[in-house]
Amino acid sequence: MWTRRLATAAFAAAMTTFLAAAALAHCDTTSGPIIPEAKAALERGDVTPVLKWVHKDDEAAITAAFTNALAVRSQGPEAKELADQYFLETLIRLHRAGEGAPYTGIKDEPAGPVVTMAEDALAAGSADELVDRFNRHMAMVIRERFAGVVNAAKEKDDSVEAGRAYVAAYVTYMHYVEGLHDAIVATGAHHAEAGAGEAAHQH
Repeated sequence: MWTRRLATAAFAAAMTTFLAAAALAHCDTTSGPIIPEAKAALERGDVTPVLKWVHKDDEAAITAAFTNALAVRSQGPEAKELADQYFLETLIRLHRAGEGAPYTGIKDEPAGPVVTMAEDALAAGSADELVDRFNRHMAMVIRERFAGVVNAAKEKDDSVEAGRAYVAAYVTYMHYVEGLHDAIVATGAHHAEAGAGEAAHQH
């Protein structure tokens, strides 16, 4: 039971640590989920589906940008292209701001391997393979760095250089393990806050 809990916690840590940066980078690309949905919303003339990508305080700004884009895009192909680009850039900029990330433009690039794995898991309706791959990767890295410390410790007193090699291996190992632990704690706190909020809402 403890092993299973540890594996689950480690997976949560890995998802938090490794996917956060990838997801931030993914949302401003043409291969991400936002751009296709925004283009479809423009074609349908309904802004509602894209409002979920911004905070409530930004709904009015997005709705106004959407309305302006609809009015302009009906004036011809060139106007349509410019209007769509204006709306997409506004949407991505406000979405990024809501994540605390800077807007650096819309990028035409494929998703990274981590994001692709996460998307594939959603498409398959199962996280089992993703969990297994993350757990195997973490186990491999922990063992490699652990072994590096153990091996370096055997020669740490032979010379100053050997001692520094030991310290470098030790610090690398400890930082990795501490990073996983911090992610586990942060994920647990986030889930606890969410649960409390849901309970309060229900009552």
